[in-house]
Amino acid sequence: MGSYCDFLVARPSVVEGIARILDFGNTLNEYNSSPSGEMADEIALRMDWEAVGYYLRNTMREYAKGLKEVRTR
Repeated sequence: MGSYCDFLVARPSVVEGIARILDFGNTLNEYNSSPSGEMADEIALRMDWEAVGYYLRNTMREYAKGLKEVRTR
């Protein structure tokens, strides 16, 4: 599920994390980028809706499973 909500967030490796300890000038700060602000908004909005769909599908699946269990009793 993490792939929906971390598009614009940098995910450094362990080595980069260790190097940041000695990076007093913040030269290692690098974030995911897009060609334009509008494109970043479009991608983020699409990913938000994909996350909503993911949760909605899982909730509906769990609800249907619960109904099936109640009917078989």
